[in-house]
Amino acid sequence: MTETTMDKTTEGTAKIVYFLYLAGLLFGITGIIGVVMAYINRADAPEWLAKHYQFQIRTFWIGALFIFIGALLSLIVIGYFILLLWIIWLIVRCVKGIKALDSNEPPINPTGWLF
Repeated sequence: MTETTMDKTTEGTAKIVYFLYLAGLLFGITGIIGVVMAYINRADAPEWLAKHYQFQIRTFWIGALFIFIGALLSLIVIGYFILLLWIIWLIVRCVKGIKALDSNEPPINPTGWLF
C-alpha cells in the first residue's frame, strides 16, 4: 500500500473514532471501541494524524474522569450538571476534531483539557 493510501486509511479511521465517541453518548460501549482503535493506529500514523489520536485518547480518559465525578456527585444535584457539561464538552471536542481532520491539520491543542 502506498503512503498516500495509508494516510487516507488512517485518516478515515480517525474520523470513525470521532463518530464512535459521539455514538457513545447513546450506546456507551462505542467509546471504548474508539479508544482502542486510537491506541492501535497511533503508531502507524503520520505526525499530524498521530496528534488526532492523542487528542482522542485524552478525550476518552478526561471524559471518563468527568463521568466518574458526575456519577459520584449525582447523589447531590451537581453531578447531573457535571454530566451535562461532559456531553457538551464531548460534542464540541469531536466536532472541532473532525473539522481539523477534514482540513488535514492537527487539533489546535491535543494535550489540553478544554477544546
